[in-house]
Amino acid sequence: MIKRCMAMPLGLSALLLVGCSEPELGTLERELKALRTAPGRVELAPLPEVPVYTPVAYDQSDRRSPFRSRLPAPEQVPDGSPELAPNLDRPREPLEAYPLDQLELVGTLSVANRPSALVRAPDGEVHRLSSGDRLGTDYGRIIGITARSVQMVEVVNDGRGGWVERTRQLTLDDDTTKQAG
Repeated sequence: MIKRCMAMPLGLSALLLVGCSEPELGTLERELKALRTAPGRVELAPLPEVPVYTPVAYDQSDRRSPFRSRLPAPEQVPDGSPELAPNLDRPREPLEAYPLDQLELVGTLSVANRPSALVRAPDGEVHRLSSGDRLGTDYGRIIGITARSVQMVEVVNDGRGGWVERTRQLTLDDDTTKQAG
């Protein structure tokens, strides 16, 4: 009895599928037969005009390739000295936590002929510095203080395993860093 109950729905569904697909298949076959016996002509739009190609002369062959470094060849540049490398084991001073362009020289003073600089950190705290003190993230060291500026030497990596010194200064007139050499 169970077998007969299961067979009946399967048989009905197969009959329904065949019944549904026959008229559609017949219509499709008739349309394809009509197209095969009398193919129609389809009018296509004309192809667009092909633009004229004008070549451009490349006159930049004597210039530097954009795929080469702007740095001169290693044999043309004196190497930085490994002896200039900063001492990474020494304790860092408070103003070495900030890039030089975030520090502002707000004044200078001299006590017993010893000049000092007043430098404001980004957190608003003003620090009193003298020659030999360090500031900036590029291992800057103060080498001179005048009435309107602080001169320093920074030690930076030359990108080739050596270190080079560069001079920088902070001035009272401008709160940004100026490169001196």
